[in-house]
Amino acid sequence: MQTELDRTFGSQEVDPEERERRIRHVFEVVAARYDLMNDFMSFGIHRLWKRRLVRDAAAAAGQVIVDLAGGTGDVARQMASADRTVLIVDPSLPMMSVGRQRGLPDVTCVAGSGERIPLADGSVDTVTIAFGIRNMTRMAAALEEMHRILRPGGWMHCLEFSKPWAPIRPFYNLYSSLVIPRLGALVARQPSAYHYLVESIRRFPDQEEMKALMEAAGFRDVRYRNLSMGIACIHSGAKGAG
Repeated sequence: MQTELDRTFGSQEVDPEERERRIRHVFEVVAARYDLMNDFMSFGIHRLWKRRLVRDAAAAAGQVIVDLAGGTGDVARQMASADRTVLIVDPSLPMMSVGRQRGLPDVTCVAGSGERIPLADGSVDTVTIAFGIRNMTRMAAALEEMHRILRPGGWMHCLEFSKPWAPIRPFYNLYSSLVIPRLGALVARQPSAYHYLVESIRRFPDQEEMKALMEAAGFRDVRYRNLSMGIACIHSGAKGAG
């Protein structure tokens, strides 16, 4: 029998628009408890990973910074200041609504998907995306869009789960497949949503594959930094001068 995950990811049976709708529904149902669930799943380490992402982004006065798939704003909030423009671009209105309720001073929320970012060519200094690119229905198109909106010399920094080092991989896989969905049932009360999130992590390209995808989208000086023995990784790349 075909599962909901099969229907969500089965490119032969579900067109990208329908797959995007289903993925968006996942975040609608977990929005209120999404950050709490992240704390439980990662023992709070995701906050350290995001601080590293923010340091790499090095937001500065006068810049235009986009946090793509920024959700509740935990990354954008750290980069925000009155002397720069910080935007969250996310298709999930419920996620951004939770962020606004918690307070997002000096941050503007814009509804939009990664595959169709509603910003002009070359209008952005820095793009960040934390744990969002694996939820794009067309990752190559999203990377091309991020490249498009960056000004020449601008940087994109992507924090995402990746392929852990071999010694810990069996334990990590066991934790992901058995523990995380049960936490989803207990804390977020949405076990099926967290089955999807685990599956999206499993299907995500490894470090070298992601590097190749970024280069194919036009990024230069592509590099990556493993975090927590490769459980997560920050991928960075620049838009060339021309």
